[in-house]
Amino acid sequence: MRKPGVFSLAMLLLAGSVAQVIASEVAAAGVPDNFVWVQGGTFKNTQSNYYGKKVTVADFYISKYDVTQKEWLQVMRSNPSRFIGDNLPVEMVSWYDSIQYCNARSLKEGLRPYYNIDTNRQDPNNLPDPKFGTLDALKWTVTLNRGANGYRLPTEAEWEYAAGGGQKSRNYTYSGSDDADEVAWYWKNSGDQPLSGAWNWPRMEQNHNRTRPVGGKKPNELGLYDMSGNVRQWCWDWRGDPAVNEAEPTGSRTGFGRVWKGGGWIGALFCCATAFRGSLAANGKGPDQGFRLVRSR
Repeated sequence: MRKPGVFSLAMLLLAGSVAQVIASEVAAAGVPDNFVWVQGGTFKNTQSNYYGKKVTVADFYISKYDVTQKEWLQVMRSNPSRFIGDNLPVEMVSWYDSIQYCNARSLKEGLRPYYNIDTNRQDPNNLPDPKFGTLDALKWTVTLNRGANGYRLPTEAEWEYAAGGGQKSRNYTYSGSDDADEVAWYWKNSGDQPLSGAWNWPRMEQNHNRTRPVGGKKPNELGLYDMSGNVRQWCWDWRGDPAVNEAEPTGSRTGFGRVWKGGGWIGALFCCATAFRGSLAANGKGPDQGFRLVRSR
């Protein structure tokens, strides 16, 4: 067997040292060990909607996995999910449910909640859908408690930056690969047998397609799992045009749908691409709708 050279050994030691520093920073910040520190900067992934647009994100922490049902139950006490299992991602959660979880978990862990939630005042920035009218009857007013250290949803830019590999990006179409089957659970591979042909819901039902335990596929360049597929993930932003020439963008000021990213076990392959942009009314939910957590550095 060929022995590693001096250069190879030095690189291994350096990589180990960097990993130790990152782990120490995560621990020092009081962030759970299943979070990853993401070094901010400009977008390196050429597939991104923000590539070459002079958009930057700051450093942040993001959870390796979608929020699981075990994590949800530890805070919220009741499980809304259609498919039950501790290590399955929680689903059937609206955008409102997700931000309530963020605040409740923050309080439970002695952190300052990131969101100000007023359930009694309707948000004038929550507009009717141009095609279907008012879909969100709740329209809670939610504002940011900037500077708080609590849990929150990622912005669309943060999500896309992390899913695309951050500063370590290899320009993959999906999060961690150009082969979706390596990294994503989607309609063709999330059931008993692989499916082919055109998207077909009756075939998916017969094939028992469903969510899968988190972390079952390969991670991306940053060590994040299921950024493509399994469940769609809520972001903070209203759906609008992607930002240009902006630092730490938070999306449109108004809108009729909140952004979701990543695709899910029901979805078509194109939905799993990190650049794909979906949206849903904030009160919308489904058995493929979940979320993951972020904390500011």
